[in-house]
Amino acid sequence: MQTDIDPRNLIGLKAFDRKGTKIGTVDEVYLDDATGVPEWAAIRMGLFSRDAFVPLEPSQLVEGVLRVPFDRALIKDAPDFGVGRHLSPEQELQLYHHYGLDIAPPPQLHHDFDQIADPEDA
Repeated sequence: MQTDIDPRNLIGLKAFDRKGTKIGTVDEVYLDDATGVPEWAAIRMGLFSRDAFVPLEPSQLVEGVLRVPFDRALIKDAPDFGVGRHLSPEQELQLYHHYGLDIAPPPQLHHDFDQIADPEDA
């Protein structure tokens, strides 16, 4: 997805699945904590339905609508974390797995203090 799009411009857009079936309306946009790039959209799937999270990276903004490359049924079955709250890294990982998207885990900081050289050995 284009990274130069203001996430506020996505709110209120209609969203469609890969078959062209209407999913709903973009209710909220979630930014990546590290980069500030829009990463997830919460799609309101009906008047009295919950919001479903969809990844923005494989999605496309085409002619004023959000095209999501997944079936409506898969989107509807996405984990429900509620909206208006921060997504934890664990919740994001669950969403990535739900959509079958591979992401590289963040690098682990590993300190092997036993390998620190003694200054007298240098």
